[in-house]
Amino acid sequence: MLFQRVLTAAVLLSLLVAALFLLPRLYWGLLVTGVLLIAGQEWGRLARYSGLGRALFCGLLAAGCGAILWWEQGSGEARAFISSPAGKLLYGAATVFWLGVAPAWLLYRWRARGALLTGLVGYIVLLPFWHALLYLQPTPVRLLVAMGVVWVADTAGYFVGRRFGRHKLAPEISPGKTWEGVWGALAAVPLYWIAVSVLLPELGAHWVSALAWVTLLTLLSVVGDLFESWMKRGVGVKDSGRLLPGHGGILDRIDSLTATLPFAALYFAYPLTGI
Repeated sequence: MLFQRVLTAAVLLSLLVAALFLLPRLYWGLLVTGVLLIAGQEWGRLARYSGLGRALFCGLLAAGCGAILWWEQGSGEARAFISSPAGKLLYGAATVFWLGVAPAWLLYRWRARGALLTGLVGYIVLLPFWHALLYLQPTPVRLLVAMGVVWVADTAGYFVGRRFGRHKLAPEISPGKTWEGVWGALAAVPLYWIAVSVLLPELGAHWVSALAWVTLLTLLSVVGDLFESWMKRGVGVKDSGRLLPGHGGILDRIDSLTATLPFAALYFAYPLTGI
């Protein structure tokens, strides 16, 4: 299973890097929109939607994407949406959700009830993630650095937790995760950032703000992972889908990224250090 996971991850990473650096914005947008719609189908499954309900949810996601792209086209500035009133509303909703609602949701073990609530949560989880991928793609190194935080945190958390894990983080949600794994991730990510700063000095990041940023992303990656796990628990499934060998579905692969990439986009859109 580990070999299959590693092989799938290596193939996906290679394809991602190639697409990120080589595809024009239009084709990149089509690619990430396709990923979004597959994730939307999987979210509909976790929300217990019927086939028609899943189609309607994906249609609303596509409509949201279209509205954002239409606004950007009309504004004459391809990346101006994030600073518009609608963009601030969308990213503000993501901020409130991931910093406040999702941790409380996990702490009190809330169950998603009602199609409207689960649809709204899915919209807040998926649409800002999609736009962050579009917003950061013209500067692909930034997007890779932000994704790297999640990948390093996930890898360090897995191996440290497997070797030293004794205290369960949230056994009712994800029995394999431990506090030792979280501490391993929090220790590994700053080392990763130091290496990135040495190898890519052109980022010019202020150490304090950058370390605070990657620490926040690390914690959010854990929240994103746990939140999707809790949604799966609610419907009694192990994976959100079967598309990716060894990983499950698209949501299983992007769960942490849905929580972190909107904050990466905000960090670069409103820099404290002029990065």
